[in-house]
Amino acid sequence: MSLRPTLETRKAVPTMEGAGVKLHRAFGFQDPSELDPFLLFDDFRNERPEDYQAGFPWHPHRGIETITYVLSGTVEHSDSLGNTGTLGAGDVQWMTAGSGILHQEMPKGNGAGQMHGFQLWGNLPSDQKMTAPRYQDVQSKEIPEVTDDDGTTVRVIVGEFWGKTGPVDGIAADPQYLDVHIPAGVKKTFRIDTYRRAFAYVFQGQAAFADASQPTGVLLEKEVAGEEVNIRDLSGDRTLVRFGTGDEVTVQAGPEGVRFLLISGAPIDEPVAWHGPIVMNTRAELEQAFKELRNGTFIRTAH
Repeated sequence: MSLRPTLETRKAVPTMEGAGVKLHRAFGFQDPSELDPFLLFDDFRNERPEDYQAGFPWHPHRGIETITYVLSGTVEHSDSLGNTGTLGAGDVQWMTAGSGILHQEMPKGNGAGQMHGFQLWGNLPSDQKMTAPRYQDVQSKEIPEVTDDDGTTVRVIVGEFWGKTGPVDGIAADPQYLDVHIPAGVKKTFRIDTYRRAFAYVFQGQAAFADASQPTGVLLEKEVAGEEVNIRDLSGDRTLVRFGTGDEVTVQAGPEGVRFLLISGAPIDEPVAWHGPIVMNTRAELEQAFKELRNGTFIRTAH
């Protein structure tokens, strides 16, 4: 077995999307080869309704798949094909935009006004970019959760893990999407296929990744006040950890434990032409998509 090194650790960046929803973006609209087949990851987490209630009104998608995972509150969705529904706490929706869809997502808080969820964009290979759109709506009760002897719990949203298979299937990137909670002080190793790109997103507590040799973090050299010093780096809340190649990821939970998403997928390795919510392979395909949006032919008739 070979341990995946930590290539990069960075904080999610505050941004605004939709009609004024405040969120944090871990990655997106950067080098698409960095985490191929994944394009974007947003953490929308707010305590105040005025920071999210304007939502994400009608907008198009083509050439990608989106996965929405809700932890608190609800998300009401509807689209140009007539589909409607509501995602509650713990629910997941995987939407294959394919040839094109117009949809909207309107978040609502829980009883305390809190809203929390994630959205991940996965690319589609060229031979699937113009497939018919489809949804997979999965209720929380359908998602298997496994608990190890040391108290580590894992919700298996997509893929196989510890003998359980997630309910979302037929995804082009063949991803593994896990929601992991490790108790305080526990050191844990997770197997990941060598050929997948992988990242973790920490959203609760703290943990040391890489070799995880000490609970206090991984010793790194950093520049502080103009001088190189050795400090302990403990990846914490709203932190993206991008891994290199290998078979395993090792995590040492901090004093409060840690909860994070562990996501991996098979690279597509194709050219990317990307503007906003539309991702194609060539500039000509991108221009054609926006031309169809303007002339009203973007939505394909179902056969």
